[in-house]
This record gives sequence, structure tokens and C-alpha cells, in this order.
Amino acid sequence: MRIWLSCKTLTAILALALTVAALPAFAGPHILFDVKSGKVLSEEDAFRRWYPASITKLMTAYVAFRAVQAGEMQLDSPVRVSKNASQEPPSKMGYPPGSVLTLDNAIKILMVKSANDIATAVAESVGGSENAFVGRMNAEARRLGMTDTRFVNAHGLHSPQQYSTARDLALLVRALRTEFAAYAGYYSIEALSAGDKTLPNYNMLVGRFPGADGMKTGYICASGFNLVATATRNGRTLAAIVLGAFSQVERAEIAASLLDKGFRQSGPAAPTLASLRPTNPQRNSPTDLRPQVCSPEAVAKRNEQRDDEGRLVMTSDLIKPMEREPHAVAVGLGGATGPESTAPRYANVPIPTPRPDYPPRHQAISAGDG
Repeated sequence: MRIWLSCKTLTAILALALTVAALPAFAGPHILFDVKSGKVLSEEDAFRRWYPASITKLMTAYVAFRAVQAGEMQLDSPVRVSKNASQEPPSKMGYPPGSVLTLDNAIKILMVKSANDIATAVAESVGGSENAFVGRMNAEARRLGMTDTRFVNAHGLHSPQQYSTARDLALLVRALRTEFAAYAGYYSIEALSAGDKTLPNYNMLVGRFPGADGMKTGYICASGFNLVATATRNGRTLAAIVLGAFSQVERAEIAASLLDKGFRQSGPAAPTLASLRPTNPQRNSPTDLRPQVCSPEAVAKRNEQRDDEGRLVMTSDLIKPMEREPHAVAVGLGGATGPESTAPRYANVPIPTPRPDYPPRHQAISAGDG
């Protein structure tokens, strides 16, 4: 079958190739592993501390699933948007204070739209307060063996005190896909339909890479472009975690390449996530990529990766264009008929631990959109 490309598309592809060549070489951590066996098929700096950005929301979902498992809540239980939650910087849904949605819809919004206001609303509704919920997040991290991870918020907006590693995030991903396999559908949603808006998934592999079925993107200036990408072929699920890419295109193409190579190897002698050990001396502080990722020059170069309609242009043969409208799942307010969490409710008062160094809420934020 022949595929005819317009001059405009060819020009965009050539421009993208030149742009990618001009971007700094990817040097962030990565890990590729088999979800069922836990065998590590590839890794680089998997124990290096990194800012997780919105990949944090995978732990937010995990804590919520544990609450459902424990009978504290149901998927149709209410998630209430407080004034505090409504004031989170973008990416956000923008629901007014007092709005109520189901936990089910909230998790869909976290995984696809990566809305920070909904992440805080989930934290308050499940844990009673942000601080109590973060305590649960860190307790679950310790229980899972995430030995070099610390959470201070439920959404992933920048805080110097919030960090993880590719290896630790791999443990979380494996726990989500094995302990809560019935919830795997949350991560492969192509788009959400919210009123008259269609909100596409930031994960460029979903619907475009054969077998892609999740899971989560993350982006702040300090972290660069992060991605947890999973795919299933012939009953085998692999997960690639890419941290610190310089664009959405780069993180998607690196993850696709890792997954493609992984499906062509069995890894019988590979180490497991539990037995993996660091091979290089590790830094005590995460790398801050803000100067490289959010400089005017870097932003301009990323803009060149789009065609005239603003769509990202991929150069990898592994990622096919989506030649149809994405399948959208409807979300909205209301429908919460299940029981509320019985966790103690606390007022939003100062707590005796340092607050995350968020940008001022009144400023427009372009670096927390997942």
C-alpha cells in the first residue's frame, strides 16, 4: 500500500528531524522490564534520583485503589473539590469549589488529563487531608520497597523534596498492574469527553504503537518529559520508564524503541527489580533540567516539532499516525452514590513540615500538564 504525503507534511517531518538533531542528547534514566516476571531487560541509571512530575499520580491512584480494597470507599464514592484543590495550578479541570464527582471519574481524569486540582481533591477525599494522604503515599512506597522515593504532594508539581528513581517507579508500576490488574483499563483511555471538550491522552503511544496500553506521562521544567509506557503482545506486558527527555516526541520515540526491542528478547538471565543493584555512584540530589528544558530556545525547538495544525510529528516508524478520532470516554460531575471515606477530616491549617515550593498560584503555569 502506498502512502502519499503532502508537501506540508514532508516539510514538517524534515523540520522535525533537524530539530531533534539540534536538541541535547537524551541522558536521563530509563528502565525496561517484564511486568509479570519483574525481569529487567534494559536500564541506565535506574537508581538515579529524579523528579517524577505527574508520574506521581500513579501513586495517588495506587493509594486510592488500596482504600477501595480495604472497604474505605467505592469507585462510585464522592470526590469533593475543595477551595484548596480548586486553586491548584494547571493542568486542571477547573471545577468550582463544592463540585462532586465519583472516584472512578477522578481516576480517569488523573490518568488522561493529569489534572492537578483533581489529584488534590482525591487526596483530601480519601485521606481526610493532603498531609494525611501524602503520609499514606510514603507508607505505601516503603511497603513496596521504593527505597529512594519521597512524596510531598499528590499531583507532582515541583518540590525539591519530592523525588524517586526509575527502579522505584518500576516497583510501583508492577504493583499497579499485578495487584490491581482489573483496573488496567484506566491507563489505556485514548481521550476523555468532558462536556463539549475532547481531552486527548498525553501518552502518544496509546492508539499509535501496537499493543500500547498505558500508563502515565509527567512533565515539569525540572524533570523534563517523563513517561511510563506499557504494551502487551501475545499475553506479555512490558513497561518502559523514560525520565528526562527533552520533548514529548523524544520520550515517546525512546519508549517505543525500548518496548520494540524488549518484545524481541526473552531475558531469561536478566536480573529482577528486587535483585537489581546500582552500578554507578549515585547523586544525593535530583538533576534539575529547567535551564535545558524551559529556556526560550528549547521551547522554540519543541514548537518546531509540530505541523501547521499544531499536531506533534513523529519520525519513528514504530509510532503510527492515528488516522481516526480517538475513542473518548465521558466524564463529568455527579453520580456519586457510594460511601464517603471515613478518614478523619482536618482543616487546611499550617503543618510542621516544609510546604512544597510551588510557583505562585496566580501565575500561568505551563510546566505541569503531564
